[in-house]
Amino acid sequence: MKTIINLVREIETLEGKTVHIGGWVRANRAQKEFGFLQVNDGTTLNHIQVVYESQLDNFKDIQKIGVGSSVEVEGVVVLTPDRLQPFEIKATKVLLITEAGENYPIQPKRHSREFLREVAHLRPRTNLFNAVFRTRSVMSYAIHEFFQQRDFVHVHTPIFTGNDGEGAGEMFTVTTQKEFKNNDFSKDFFGKHIFLTVTGQLHAEAYAQAFRNVYTFGPTFRAEKSNTPKHASEFWMIEPEMAFTNLEELMDVAEAMVKHLVKTLFDKLPAELELFDKFVEKGLKQRLEVVLNKPFYRINHDEAIKILIDSGKKFENTPKYGGDLATEHEKYLTEVHFDAPVFVMNWPKDIKAFYMRQNEDKKTVAAMDLLVAKSGELIGGSQREERFDLLEARMKELNMHSEGIEWYINLRKLGGTTSSGFGLGFERLIMFVTGVENIRDVIPFPRTPRNCDY
Repeated sequence: MKTIINLVREIETLEGKTVHIGGWVRANRAQKEFGFLQVNDGTTLNHIQVVYESQLDNFKDIQKIGVGSSVEVEGVVVLTPDRLQPFEIKATKVLLITEAGENYPIQPKRHSREFLREVAHLRPRTNLFNAVFRTRSVMSYAIHEFFQQRDFVHVHTPIFTGNDGEGAGEMFTVTTQKEFKNNDFSKDFFGKHIFLTVTGQLHAEAYAQAFRNVYTFGPTFRAEKSNTPKHASEFWMIEPEMAFTNLEELMDVAEAMVKHLVKTLFDKLPAELELFDKFVEKGLKQRLEVVLNKPFYRINHDEAIKILIDSGKKFENTPKYGGDLATEHEKYLTEVHFDAPVFVMNWPKDIKAFYMRQNEDKKTVAAMDLLVAKSGELIGGSQREERFDLLEARMKELNMHSEGIEWYINLRKLGGTTSSGFGLGFERLIMFVTGVENIRDVIPFPRTPRNCDY
């Protein structure tokens, strides 16, 4: 049989015509003279209702088809605008491809997300995860769309690297050796100590000095033994880098990008958004409408601390000048004080990365975090330190070695310019727009400490 793709999109032109679909059975309501198959063909969140009647040669066999089984159906399209589903297919043939069997773990009932993580290869067949991973696909396209429309060059940065771009040291080692002596990597595949990348930023900065505006979008890795709902060992990052761009201009791009992504969700995934709003986070649509329609506030870090101190609210973590913001601080700023996304900029240099541009006060750096309701920090970025002597001094101050990143440092001597960039964790974005609270539920096959199944 021939499978028609995007049947639902074309349905208005197919009334009375014979069509062929292939999909997976979500429910089978068998009655004496007829029955209903709910089939999902993968092209939409909604199921296709197939009506089968006793005149079919294999009617009794169709009645026994179980949930999860794959089928092919031939039938006539009948529009049903007065019912819940806009159309149904009156079957002329139903062919069972593979029966899922009595032990098929996903039945038509509510399953916990913890259970569904244990059957990650099957969970896309549930409504929630069908919606989550379709959203992930559409958001991925929208990211490329945003940057390509603005003439950014997409750079594929390496996954194997000899440098620690974040300076945190929590990196996975790549090796082909079975045994080590004295931590000697000279006989290893690359002849030196190599890691899985934690960021594509440093390589993107090099390409920004040729193409001006570039972006990376790829997997990154952290060997951090953190079992929180927001951390994973493998995740994807979007990292634009722009030459001749300062911090204010960087925030303009970040705000435009977030609004573009949210608008895409409303425009292209109304059914999925409705599901998230109803079953995952009540009020999600309203929260995202605020992001779409309100301008983002911009405040300095010390202003943020003052707002928190002056609020009179008792926080578990006392806000301090020169200190980091806790989750409860971010929630107060975005959900109570501003009721909108807010950029916190000009952070204390002692709690930020070595490559961020030092401000004239010598105490802060030209960095920004974008805070949003519920998710907290969504984006982190900065203007880069383009002055060779100050970058070198900062690295010495932090006892950082230049081994592996000499090329990056020397860009400052080789026609380097002012540049700025930010990082957006792709999974954080999906959590933000779906309301799903655990990062393990927005990654198809999550990798976390002591968990690398599939």
